[in-house]
Amino acid sequence: MMRRALRFLGLALAVLAAAITLYWFWLAVGVHLAGTELMVARGAIIAAALLCWALMGQGKLLWLLVLTALGIVVAQVWFAYIPARGDRDWATELEHGVTADVTGSTVLLHNIRNFDWTRTSFTPAWEERSVDADQITSVDVFTSVWGNPLIAHLMVSFGFADGQHVVFSSEIRRTKDEEYSTLGGLVRQFELVLIAADERDLIHLRTDARDEQVSLFPLTLPPEQRKTLFMGFVQLGNDLAAQPQWYNTLTANCTTVPWRLARSLGDALPLDWRLVATAKIPGYLHDRGVLRPDLDLTQIEARAALPVFGPLPADGAAYSRAIRAAWAD
Repeated sequence: MMRRALRFLGLALAVLAAAITLYWFWLAVGVHLAGTELMVARGAIIAAALLCWALMGQGKLLWLLVLTALGIVVAQVWFAYIPARGDRDWATELEHGVTADVTGSTVLLHNIRNFDWTRTSFTPAWEERSVDADQITSVDVFTSVWGNPLIAHLMVSFGFADGQHVVFSSEIRRTKDEEYSTLGGLVRQFELVLIAADERDLIHLRTDARDEQVSLFPLTLPPEQRKTLFMGFVQLGNDLAAQPQWYNTLTANCTTVPWRLARSLGDALPLDWRLVATAKIPGYLHDRGVLRPDLDLTQIEARAALPVFGPLPADGAAYSRAIRAAWAD
């Protein structure tokens, strides 16, 4: 009886793996192929599905596993020949990723986004800014929740002694005719872009123009770790400009990218379910001792929530001071 149960469980898992692989292929060819090539590819997928059905009906677990493994190998070989690109007709707000020139501790940042946003339009503006990496006075994490209460977009902001704040956001890089798709992020539909912006752009966009639930969490890091983390983002921007990379919903997104950079600080950052349920990241950071260890999480979250801001102040530095009023103790 136990043997039959284990065999049934193995067959069920094999069928699930085959179904996921076939569905993934169906999505991928829809993104990367067109015309006759798409018709032929989807015909082959249907044929493979029928073969899997026949193998399942005959209880041939081993052959089903072999076919699924072969499909995964084919996918990897195929994807190896689909390079990420940096020269598409990008959406205006994603047209430029940040790059930088580094001279000692002086970092000249190119393509800092500083758009003016309303609910229905925006005024583009891209700037250059010079900052001193030895004068980083703060590091803050912003979370932005817009739908599923467990999922948040993650942004990391650096404050400098001269009052400037630069916020980094790892995002999908859509073209002008594309819309965001979670499933598309699994089949290499989008490239990855690192946006650096004034907080009046990225944060105000989400609190006011999009009505998202945005929260600000100040990290407790020593100066050398602030600089290391900042330079990690700078290097990532230059790396993406030199060699574009694919966005991946699971492995290269707005949370996993800064998490990987944070590991460069040298401290162990274990995998955790909250790296997937990204709205719970503040609890993860608090458990790691880098998010106001003098306060409990409930107090932190109450302070962190940002309201709709309303009319913008005259400059970005004033806006950055205003949204941190709750942390001015």
